[in-house]
Amino acid sequence: MEQMVFEVGVALVLVAIASVIAGKLKFSIIPFLILVGMLVGPHAPTIGIIDLTFVESAEIISFLGQIGVLFLLFYLGLEFSVNKLVQSGPSIIFGGTVYVVLNFVFGLAYGFVMGLPLYETLIIAGMLSVSSTAIVAKVLVDLRRTGNPETELILGMILFDDIFLAVFLSVMSGLLLGGATSAGGTVLSVLMSIGYMLVFFVIARKGTPVLNKLLNITSDEIFIIVVFAALFFVAGFSETLYVAQAIGALLFGLALSETEQSKRIERLVTPFRDFFGALFFFSFGLTIDPLSLGGAVWMALGAVALTILANVVAGMIAGRKAGYSHKASSNIGLTIMARGEFTIIVANLGISAGLASIIKPFSALYVLILAILGPLCAKESKRIYRVLNKVFKWSEKQEKGKRTEQ
Repeated sequence: MEQMVFEVGVALVLVAIASVIAGKLKFSIIPFLILVGMLVGPHAPTIGIIDLTFVESAEIISFLGQIGVLFLLFYLGLEFSVNKLVQSGPSIIFGGTVYVVLNFVFGLAYGFVMGLPLYETLIIAGMLSVSSTAIVAKVLVDLRRTGNPETELILGMILFDDIFLAVFLSVMSGLLLGGATSAGGTVLSVLMSIGYMLVFFVIARKGTPVLNKLLNITSDEIFIIVVFAALFFVAGFSETLYVAQAIGALLFGLALSETEQSKRIERLVTPFRDFFGALFFFSFGLTIDPLSLGGAVWMALGAVALTILANVVAGMIAGRKAGYSHKASSNIGLTIMARGEFTIIVANLGISAGLASIIKPFSALYVLILAILGPLCAKESKRIYRVLNKVFKWSEKQEKGKRTEQ
């Protein structure tokens, strides 16, 4: 036990060092934490009494990382307004559909071009289609863009993407793992997942008065215990209905987003979100073996290029359709580009089903590149927009349009 506590302490020191360096460089801490985790882990050397392999503490670090995902998505749900979602529903449904369909079709085409069998191709398409809600949420917070006009559409699109993920996992689980041995069983599990999500939307829309009464607790200590207890219960219960824990946390946050206590919850949960969120990205890095990545380099780079193209195009189409400027529209595509925890979940489904061995190194490399490139593109979106504007002459077209109107 003492050794485990010491290993966790060493891990936290590494997380702190990576965070300080990222802060000094004024960069998102996410890629730093992933890289540090990747550089230590099971294949790192042991230096004296300091064991950087984290063998004994691997499970506890992984568990703390899972808690980080729950807090990140719970906070994201709190930031989301169901009323605004309903008001801007058509834009979100249109944008989310364009985003998912474009990425999924690109993924299908890529899988077939690479000569992969049908199930492997479906898994690749699923991996390319799901953005990292956790990384996108962290990027929006880090870059202080939660108040930007286009952020509402970004959150709506990744929520739509999460709904697609739940449906996709339900269908693929039935096909690959035999959990549902018949078409009827697969359809039933899908309908249960969708129905579960709709319950939270209804609670957020109609149940606010009841939630306000239940959360009318004066003591911060008792208040946060009640909220966290409900959060973990809902997240855990979600899995019994084939809905990911992370999505359960997101939906619970969404249900509380319209209550009178939402800002109080945000204030109290923020330190937990930052601390456990950092451990999530570090623990993800620990699972990547750098020596296993060589055989999948070109395949991963091709998928990354397709993802960048699909995201920028989808963001521009969704943003312009919703009435945003070219600059805001380019922000959308560049912000939702990161891939992370959900892509790994889709890959693990294929690995568990015994599909082609290339999926594991491919998924690790693909996620690592986009986990680094995604936040970087979001941070440098102004410069990227200026380059795109020089190519496509968007500002000149707007000026001509204004002169024509005059």
